[in-house]
Amino acid sequence: MNLNDTEIVQKIMTDAGCLIANNIAAADIILLNTCSVRDNAEEKIHNRIETLYHLLKKRKKTTVLGILGCMAERLQSNLLESNNIVSLVVGPDEYRKLPELISLAFKGEKHIAVDMTSIETYDDVIPLCSNGISAWISIMRGCNNFCSYCIVPYTRGRERSRPADTIINEVKSLVDRGVKEITLLGQNVNSYSYESTKFHTLLADAAEAVPKNVRIAFLTSHPMDLSDSLIDTIAQHDNICKYIHLPIQSGSNRILKLMNRKYSLEHYLDIISKIKRSIPNVSISTDVIAGYPSETIEDHQQTLAVIKEVRYVSAFMFRYSPREGTKSYKENDSVPEEEKIRRLNEIIQLQNRISGELNQQDIGKTFEVLVETPSKKNPSEWVGKTMYGKSVIFGNTDGKYIQGDYANVIITDATSATLKGNVVE
Repeated sequence: MNLNDTEIVQKIMTDAGCLIANNIAAADIILLNTCSVRDNAEEKIHNRIETLYHLLKKRKKTTVLGILGCMAERLQSNLLESNNIVSLVVGPDEYRKLPELISLAFKGEKHIAVDMTSIETYDDVIPLCSNGISAWISIMRGCNNFCSYCIVPYTRGRERSRPADTIINEVKSLVDRGVKEITLLGQNVNSYSYESTKFHTLLADAAEAVPKNVRIAFLTSHPMDLSDSLIDTIAQHDNICKYIHLPIQSGSNRILKLMNRKYSLEHYLDIISKIKRSIPNVSISTDVIAGYPSETIEDHQQTLAVIKEVRYVSAFMFRYSPREGTKSYKENDSVPEEEKIRRLNEIIQLQNRISGELNQQDIGKTFEVLVETPSKKNPSEWVGKTMYGKSVIFGNTDGKYIQGDYANVIITDATSATLKGNVVE
């Protein structure tokens, strides 16, 4: 979602007459798009600002430094007061003001623009795509769930969905530009609702609006809004990716209730069962938080049990990080940091083992792979992605395949993170 927001900002700035610099040294304007979901994300930005301070103070030319996104919304004036090189603090709903604010910043003025609205969706701004074959479309912004640990509703506001026709038009526009994979984005994407259009209908419309060799995907789902109709839609359309990210966060009903997740473990597992029955070989990934306030060893063991039962292809796994302004911030962060780390490592080790086992099962199978980029380690090898969201490395020494092509690849080897194979003519 932040990558998509960055592309929206790039479009706004280039429409205002700016050029995108190839590197920071050449830039007159530096904008840091930020995240506040976890403390380490904010810490990276503070470190980046410190690095930029030493770079910019050596310059003879004026350079505008702006902080954008959720961290800007959360910290607001604190960012200006604690960093004298920061000129702008602009929240996620105020990007249209950037050209004007930057112009004022070059005159020495500092500004904060962090008002949240119930209407801004940037539906008329076609983002500049950084990857020629993959693109994101934010179909909605904000979130209404108010999970106890999550800062997002406070930094991105309440849910509002874009008009369906603007989304489909953007889908078609991306295809005309050569994009082969389009991901529909939302903080809770399957709660999309605009007039009479629900998410499963929008997803079907997007799949039917593009050629069959263009893939449609989506991120991220909330278990409370993943309907039978959505599962059926994914199953019925060959060009909708058979990959679903469905955060569990914890395997303990007690912790799920404290998190305000609004579903039980039993409800979650029922959805998983329906998905696996309806979509053969589906890939399911998840999010897991270790060490939530008051989490016991038994709660932790229940989370491990869920991971073993569902057998996720991959997972984003984190130790609990208190976020000021959330409900859980007021709770006693009772799990010691070293115990959080121990539990997290246990989750990571289990998930890595399962990911490896699932990938080993793909050896000998042939997949249609969307060719993306040369491998960073070996330019004679290229990286692509399957319909199931898995990365594949394959030989391309003769340069037969280029970005955007499809290659049939038989898998010969696998790790917990990637598959490796040879092209089958």
